[in-house]
Amino acid sequence: MAVEGIEGTAEGAQTLAAHTYAVAPGYSVNVRSGPGTQYRIVRVLPAGAYVTIGCQRPGETITGPYGTTKIWDSIGVGEYVSDAYVKTGSDGYVAPRCA
Repeated sequence: MAVEGIEGTAEGAQTLAAHTYAVAPGYSVNVRSGPGTQYRIVRVLPAGAYVTIGCQRPGETITGPYGTTKIWDSIGVGEYVSDAYVKTGSDGYVAPRCA
């Protein structure tokens, strides 16, 4: 698993880390401009892709191979995928909430 982070330079600063997760095997996943299917598709992740989750936010409820959830993962600026298609190992939030 790859890990990316932003390290603080001040004493006592915290390190914020974003983790990379696998997309459900055999699925091509739509990346949308917001947390729901009413948002436009900005690109499509191919089967076997991995995503780095920077933050998560609630949105439209989606059912996928990893259950039913309203959590959407931000994988880039203006890029969201439903957490129902990402193997995070959790039914809850695994990253900070998006601002």
